[in-house]
Amino acid sequence: MVQEPSKTRWIWVDSDHQVTQLCEEITFNGAVAVDTEFRRRDTFFPQVALLQLATTEHCWLLDPLVIRDVAPIKQLLVSPNVVKVLHSASEDLEVFAHWLGVGPTHWVDTQKAAAMLSLGFGLSYRALIQQLLGTELAKDETNSDWLARPLSPSQCDYAAADVTFLAACWPVMEQMAKQRGILDWIYLESAAQTIGGKGPLAKFKSAWKLPPTQLATLQALIDWREGQARQKDKPRSWILADKALFELAQRMPESSHQLAGIDGMPSSMIRRHGKALLDVISKAREQAQRTPPPALPKPASSSVRALAKQLAAPLQTLADQLVMNVEILMPSRELELLAREALGESIEVPSSWAGWRADVVVGPMRETVARLAGAAC
Repeated sequence: MVQEPSKTRWIWVDSDHQVTQLCEEITFNGAVAVDTEFRRRDTFFPQVALLQLATTEHCWLLDPLVIRDVAPIKQLLVSPNVVKVLHSASEDLEVFAHWLGVGPTHWVDTQKAAAMLSLGFGLSYRALIQQLLGTELAKDETNSDWLARPLSPSQCDYAAADVTFLAACWPVMEQMAKQRGILDWIYLESAAQTIGGKGPLAKFKSAWKLPPTQLATLQALIDWREGQARQKDKPRSWILADKALFELAQRMPESSHQLAGIDGMPSSMIRRHGKALLDVISKAREQAQRTPPPALPKPASSSVRALAKQLAAPLQTLADQLVMNVEILMPSRELELLAREALGESIEVPSSWAGWRADVVVGPMRETVARLAGAAC
């Protein structure tokens, strides 16, 4: 049954005085569901358009386009006295970082929690609400222009539903986690999330093939483009396309004429930033000659892939014992890291191998891979 928008109650908040009052009120609750609406079509940074907050009794829609004093919101996000509940929070974290300069503390990501409670990996908000509350949510306003004002009642109802049902979900999930004794693990898993993912270099799958000088140039060009994108608040591709960036690193031009020969290099880019690009390339060449950059990991060998494949079944057995979705324990790419390590390769240990996983996942899996690698010798 689709939730009727008219049944979703919310309070519109568009003054600093209201914000102060409601943030003080919320700090006396045990938990608050949090969500944001934003736009990111033609900018580098997300443009915050709405902040939704809900307890099990009330829902507020805060208008960041007119609110000036955000200090109470920042204090709420970092307060140790109230649990902040978000779902699939990576984009919200970016919004908070740019808008407020802080991220939440003492918070949970219910998408992560769902996988740790064996409810499903990568579970959507609608699927979570359907599974735990038996309610099917409408998705009419998914592509709304959230920066428009005034927002329609339908938009507000949709935005409110993103937190009102989440506020109702968390007590159910919290009780399940307490019964399993993994509530602290859920907090740790949420707190470990960072902004930015693997970083821009990860998009260049063939970068490992580049010799040191070209690799150093690629990294320098990526940093230059990142700085330009942030300064101009424009998407990276609007500054310079990935294909052109990679070709620049491969060919390392030394003149404007050579720049013009790069496929996909706009003439306007050469006019405005040609000298800067040539300077970046020249300095990267000199730096690489003095101190070559660390080599990037090569694709896994056949022996690594074969050993990693053998780890899938033991990892699933471990997930069954822990009653968690297997994907939350360790992604398949990290099984290859375990295999590389067992076969004597040097690896960069992921930060996710610390914390709750260290003893219950990584330790047992290292023992397993060592046994399998020894048996293969």
